[in-house]
Amino acid sequence: MTANIEILSVGNELLIGKIPNTNAQWMAKRLTTLGLNVRRITTISDDIAEISNAVKEAITRQPAFLVTTGGLGPTFDDKTLEGIAKALNTSCEVNEEALRIVEEKYKTYAKERELEKIELTPARVKMAKIPKGAKPLPNTVGTAPGVTIKHDKTTIVALPGVPPEMKAIFEESLVPVLKKLAGDVTFFETSLGVSGLMESDLATIIDKVMHDNAYVYIKSHPRGQERTPHIELHLSTTAKDSTTAKNRVSRAIIQITDTIQAKGGKITRFKAKKQSNS
Repeated sequence: MTANIEILSVGNELLIGKIPNTNAQWMAKRLTTLGLNVRRITTISDDIAEISNAVKEAITRQPAFLVTTGGLGPTFDDKTLEGIAKALNTSCEVNEEALRIVEEKYKTYAKERELEKIELTPARVKMAKIPKGAKPLPNTVGTAPGVTIKHDKTTIVALPGVPPEMKAIFEESLVPVLKKLAGDVTFFETSLGVSGLMESDLATIIDKVMHDNAYVYIKSHPRGQERTPHIELHLSTTAKDSTTAKNRVSRAIIQITDTIQAKGGKITRFKAKKQSNS
C-alpha cells in the first residue's frame, strides 16, 4: 500500500495572494514521483493556534509524514515550530546541535564578509529553538535548520519557506528516508491531447476507463473553452516495475483512444515520462 503524505504550507503571504504556493506544487510532484501518495495540501496563516490545530487535525489521519513549509526564520511571524510544539503538548527550547548549525553558518557569513564575527542575537538564536525531542536537519543553502520529530505513526518534518532551502533539505535529508518508505517503485505518466469533444462528454468515458483500469488515474485539464474544446488527459500509475507501469497505462490509452475516436474526437499523443525510485 502506498504511504500517505500531507503538506502544510504556512504563511500569510500565501493566503493574501502575494506569492504562489510553488513549494507545495514542487513537493507534491516530487513526492508523487517517489511513489508516495499526497492526500492533502493545507495552507494556513502564521498563527500559533492555527498551526497547532492544523497539525493536530493532520495527526488524527495518521499520515506517514506531515511536511510543513515556511515559518522557520528569525522574525516575529516565524511561528511554525511553536505551533508544532503546542500541538504535541510540549515547548520549544534551544537545541545544542541546531545552535551549532546556526553558529557555523554565521561564522561562514562573517568570513565571507571579512568581518571578525557576527553576533548571535536573540533573533538568530531563535532559529535554534525547536520542539523538545526534535532533531535539526542541516540547511546547506540557508541558515535555519529543518526540523523532524516523530509523533505516534506520523513523522513531522518542518522545512523553510525559501524554495532553494526547502528543496535542498528535502533532497538531502528526506529523499533517502522517503525512498525506503516507498520501496522500489516506478511512477509512470503520459498525456493525451483531445479535441472535438467537450470535457462534459469525456467525463463518462474517463469514469469507464478508470473503472476498467483500476491502477491508472486519469485527470482532464481544459486548455480551451467549452465551445471550442481542447483537453489534456493526464494518465499516471505507480507500480513495482516499469514494465507493469507502462502496460497499465498503455491498456488505458488504447481503450480511451478507441472510445474517443468512436465519438468523433481526435487524439494527440504527448511524450511519456517515467520516474524510477532508485
